Amino acid sequence: QVQLVESGGGLVQPGGSLRLSCAASGFTLDYDAIGWVRQAPGKEREGVSCISSSDGNTHYADSVKGRFTISRDNAKNTVYLQMNSLKPEDTAVYFCAAAALPCDTIDELDEYDYWGQGTQVTVSS
Repeated sequence: QVQLVESGGGLVQPGGSLRLSCAASGFTLDYDAIGWVRQAPGKEREGVSCISSSDGNTHYADSVKGRFTISRDNAKNTVYLQMNSLKPEDTAVYFCAAAALPCDTIDELDEYDYWGQGTQVTVSS
């Protein structure tokens, strides 16, 4: 059974940092793309970042470039999202998702096949 489990969310002050983890089971991260998607209350889902196993490429939304870093540990079957210089507008539920496609071919979030349950990130003073 394929399962993605996120952890690491919480409450942090503006300018602070958090590291999210996405642990995969039931398949290896060779599934190809693992992405982070967030959804704030009343807003549409937003693709935040993606990492491909096939070509090693990483992708970031303009809103997080220079502040967030995605990485993977294949030995642990885990993908991480290091979030620095957090802003109140980063507040959202963060989901990890897996697709059998490279990141640069994913045009729609519905192309992800598997999703985790999400972890809440709140940036507030």
